[in-house]
This record gives sequence, C-alpha cells and structure tokens, in this order.
Amino acid sequence: MDRIRPQSTELRRLLDERTADLQRVKAEYDNYRKQVRRDRMAMREIATENVLRALLPVLDALEGARRQGAMSPGLRAVDDVLETQLGSLGLKVFGEVGEPFDPLCHEAVTHVVAADAESLICTEILSPGYRVGDRLLRPARVTVTGPPPAGGVVVGGRTEAGHGGDGLLGPGPPGPAALRRGS
Repeated sequence: MDRIRPQSTELRRLLDERTADLQRVKAEYDNYRKQVRRDRMAMREIATENVLRALLPVLDALEGARRQGAMSPGLRAVDDVLETQLGSLGLKVFGEVGEPFDPLCHEAVTHVVAADAESLICTEILSPGYRVGDRLLRPARVTVTGPPPAGGVVVGGRTEAGHGGDGLLGPGPPGPAALRRGS
C-alpha cells in the first residue's frame, strides 16, 4: 500500500498541473474572444462613421433644396427615407438657433456683437452638425451673437472667429477646429 500512495500523490500533482494549464488556456481563449468581439464592434463603428461621413454632402444638398423650397414630392420622399435610414444607423443632427455656443460641437464662422449679450448664442445655422453616438462627425457651422471678443477686431458689428489677441489679423488663439483636434 505504501507504493500506491506515492503514485497517487504523483498523479494528483500531474492532474493539478494539467488542470491549471487548461484553466490558463481557457482564460486566454476567453480573453481572445472578447478582444475579437471588441475589435469587430470598433471596426463596425468606424465603417459606419465612414459611410455616414461620405453621405454628408448628400444631406447638405438636400438641406439646400429644402431651404430654397425646391423639394419635389419625389425628392421629399427620398429625403424622408434617407433621414429614417441614417437615423437607424445612429446619425443625429444637431444645431438649433438659440443654443448656447459650444466650441466642442459648433464652428463659429461669424461673430455678431451684441453689447447687451452675456454669452455666445447660435443665431444662424449655416450647416447642421452631425454625430453618431458620442462621436462628432462634423461640427455645426454657425453664426454666433454675443459680447465683443476680448481684444478682437470688430468691423461693422461683425468679427471673424479665430482672430483675437492683440487685435491684428495675424494668428490668434486656437479656433474651435484646433480645440477639437486637441491642439
């Protein structure tokens, strides 16, 4: 019986070793599957964003036709279907007159000075902004109305965004596009 005990101890040790090896391999495989799933989701999101970004000129053309009142019934039907389908992919349109200006999602093209204004407000939407989930595809291009910029050049009640500092037309502080890029 003494000979059986050492063999069973050795078998038990080998079994424990193989079990630990199997558990490690299983954990590695599970991590691999999770990583592949995350990568596939990321690739799908990137592909969706690329397709939506490529369709933005089409949406701009439809918006231009809508503003000019040139929407035939057929074009209106295409616009409605396109809007529904793009919405199902997660495309969200933003940029409304009266919104507070946010340099993270608005691109100020023109600044109209209003001496009595306390903050910058979007007063005209030149082109809407688009996002998918939390990701910005394109900022809304807007005209803002607000207090005079600190040290900015004011000409006829209007000033161009991005100029500032000493009032010269040279480089000023980074504009909204530079802020979005993290410059």
